[in-house]
Amino acid sequence: MTDTETLSKLRGVISKLARELNTTATDEGLTPTQASVLGLITVRGPLGLTELAQFEGLNPTMLSRVVGRLTELELIQRDPNPDDLRAVRVEATAAGRKLHERVKLLRTEAIGACLDQMPAASAQTIIAALPALDDLAQALRTRR
Repeated sequence: MTDTETLSKLRGVISKLARELNTTATDEGLTPTQASVLGLITVRGPLGLTELAQFEGLNPTMLSRVVGRLTELELIQRDPNPDDLRAVRVEATAAGRKLHERVKLLRTEAIGACLDQMPAASAQTIIAALPALDDLAQALRTRR
């Protein structure tokens, strides 16, 4: 296995990458949390609020604020849950899907530009590590 120091460095690099990618959402007028919630709703929606809170790891108060703001911006809509009329489900509106696609494109372009500026060997190492990093992401998701 890998030593604690190396694991800590990996965690730190992943956190830095996430922070840097999250700044693209702020250019679109969303906080990183709002962009993350919008992305999850767009990709996996419609979702119930409990399910959304579990996926995002947010407490109900914070989630309520984020969902409220995304609703105000008309990026998501709340609909009655047909399985439980006391609950609501949220799904992305056309404007929300469009904004999510724009954020994804900005993030993709930013990564591409950075890879183009790196030494070719470093860029190839990163590309070659994608399957292993995807395995790590899946393992972390499963662990929750």
